[in-house]
Amino acid sequence: MFEYVLGISLTGCAAGLMSYAASDYLAEAFGFVETDLRDKLRRLRVGTKNLRKYLVAWLVAVAIVLLLIAVVGRAPILGVLVAMLLVCLPWYRVRQLAENRRLQIEDQLADAMVSLSNAIKAGLSLGQALEILAQQSPPPICQEFQQIVGEYQLGKPLDRCLIEAKVRLRSENFALFAAAMEASRESGGRLNETVERIAHSVRELQRLERKIQSETAQARSSAFYMALAPFAILMMYYFLIDPVNTERLFTEVLGQIILGISLILNLVAYLWARKILNPLI
Repeated sequence: MFEYVLGISLTGCAAGLMSYAASDYLAEAFGFVETDLRDKLRRLRVGTKNLRKYLVAWLVAVAIVLLLIAVVGRAPILGVLVAMLLVCLPWYRVRQLAENRRLQIEDQLADAMVSLSNAIKAGLSLGQALEILAQQSPPPICQEFQQIVGEYQLGKPLDRCLIEAKVRLRSENFALFAAAMEASRESGGRLNETVERIAHSVRELQRLERKIQSETAQARSSAFYMALAPFAILMMYYFLIDPVNTERLFTEVLGQIILGISLILNLVAYLWARKILNPLI
């Protein structure tokens, strides 16, 4: 036990010295993660005032979990894998939520453009039509229109509000919608006809995307089940076939290395398959 704790301590000291030597790169990586998370949380309309404190606290908690698994559980390799998952999974989840919100806004944009066209056709101004959209549209797109209308009513130019919304949403369809409104305001054309044509194009693109998504749904499900297959096989070996040697995968360093490499390759294969089969790329 003493030799094991001593080995863990020496390994920790070595890791600390390496971290100190590469402190500039680690600070740059931490800054990148913080900036990316701040951007995604703002798109989700979540406050980011104390984000740095929460990130530091989360890293300290991950380090404690790593030490517990490495020292108490005597599984340093598994501890490193668990720490990597605890660091990456929340970040991945926040990015996924932000992307899902963006896609939901994309789906609602065509109906919002038709409502805007009808409001303008009824004789309302562009500002009044946007105010109706902010009140009647479903979330989350109503939140974006509410922000646009609120900033416009506070005195910010409408073109500036649209540019900031375009940067915030990062939606090609909304960028086209904003460009059409700006061009119509400058040239004096019929905005309702332009918006109707854009809405028709957006709906046609969404129809094609849904068709591709439905045709690739079975392949995406197969990729998910293939990713779960190694865990099912491992449980079958542990409970039915060879529990002694299977247990050695968790208790011996070589077995932990094998498990770690297998887990990483399995995760990479699943994410790669999801990226290939994603119709919205």
